[in-house]
Amino acid sequence: MSEWKKPLHEHKKMTEYNYVVDYPEKFEMGVNIDIGAFTYINAEYGVTIRDNVKIGSHCSIYSNSTIDEKQGMVILEENCKIGSHSTIMPNITIGKNSIIAAYSFVIEDVPNDQLWTGIPAKEKNRKI
Repeated sequence: MSEWKKPLHEHKKMTEYNYVVDYPEKFEMGVNIDIGAFTYINAEYGVTIRDNVKIGSHCSIYSNSTIDEKQGMVILEENCKIGSHSTIMPNITIGKNSIIAAYSFVIEDVPNDQLWTGIPAKEKNRKI
C-alpha cells in the first residue's frame, strides 16, 4: 500500500480523487483521510477534518447554508466515519470514533463513540 499524501485543493476544482473543496484556504485536514468521489465541502466558515476520518461518496459538508442562512465551523474529529450521501450542516462537530450512517442529515453535534442515522440524524441506541 502506498503512503498517504495530502491532495491539492483548489477553489471549485475537483481533486485528483474527484471531490471538491470550496474556500480551501479555510479547510484543514489531518492525515490518512479518505474522502469519497463527488463529495462537496463548503469551507467558507471553516472545515477541519482530523486524522483517520473516512467520508463516503456523494456527501455534502456545509459551513455556510444559503437555505437557512446558518454559518459556522464544521469539525470531524479523529476516526469518525460519514456514510455515503450524508449531509453535515454548519456549526456541527462529529465526535471521535462516531459513525454517521449513509443518507443521514446531521443538524446537531454528535458526541464521541456514537452511531447516528436518519433525517434528521439521531442517536441509534447503541454504543460503538
